[in-house]
Amino acid sequence: MESIIPITGKVNYQITLDPSVWIFDDRKVDLSTYFNKQEENIDVIEEYTKAVSKHWDREIMEGAVFPPTLKSEQKYEKQKLLEGNFGVPLKPFLLNAVIHEDATTIVIKQTKGELELPLEVAYDLILRFSVDGKPLKDDGPVYAYYGDGSNQDHPIKDIKKIIIK
Repeated sequence: MESIIPITGKVNYQITLDPSVWIFDDRKVDLSTYFNKQEENIDVIEEYTKAVSKHWDREIMEGAVFPPTLKSEQKYEKQKLLEGNFGVPLKPFLLNAVIHEDATTIVIKQTKGELELPLEVAYDLILRFSVDGKPLKDDGPVYAYYGDGSNQDHPIKDIKKIIIK
């Protein structure tokens, strides 16, 4: 299976990444906006108030609906999944592999060579698994982007294996 990416090396648990199922993962991020957003201080009370107000306004305009769902919102979400550009942070997978304390680098094995990065950089990597709703088949199965988005135009491609050293 060429779409499976193993994480091996100085880890307690060798795990495999399967990008074909990440569309259902709650940790996915929308890459069309991910690198554009600025860090914001979110006021929890203000966000809650806005959410309740939106719900209240909808009930006033449309009447109470049980359960409170809108078919148009569901259709929009489905369309977004079918046409979106999504990625998943690598950090949760690295944490699940339980990296040894003496590990310092990550080696990304590609079809034509390998790339070595400090482990701190690896924790911020975002793995892209879809472009316009389609999986990355030609030079995938994933692209890797630095957390700051500095390589958006030239992502790390053809990733076949991740080794922790």
